[in-house]
Amino acid sequence: MYDEGLLLGRGIHFPPTITANGRWAWSSGAENVRQSIRIILRTEPMQRLMLKEFGAALRQFLFRENTVSTHGLLEETITRALQRWETRIKVSSVEVRADPDDVETALITLRYSLVFNGHADQIDLSLKLGS
Repeated sequence: MYDEGLLLGRGIHFPPTITANGRWAWSSGAENVRQSIRIILRTEPMQRLMLKEFGAALRQFLFRENTVSTHGLLEETITRALQRWETRIKVSSVEVRADPDDVETALITLRYSLVFNGHADQIDLSLKLGS
């Protein structure tokens, strides 16, 4: 048996949350990894003072058209950011497609596996673009 929190890490829950007993909520293991992925994808370079290159730089897509070309660039950008900043995972695939209900939104499906045990997981996100 192994302690997933020791192997994958522990940290304050993201977004920061206070529990019913008034303490900070913590995440550990696979949930800590999921939260880390979301932090990376939501952070822009220069937002962290002591780690200025950290983040995925997805804001650059804000006014791009929701096209196959943009989707390909998004896939590459997300993959590169996660390969650099989240070494606890192996990215299996990043699929970006237009939201059929909103022409300005791209839907992102990220499939990955945990490096230490191969457990597969998926995160679905949406990103507002412009047309």
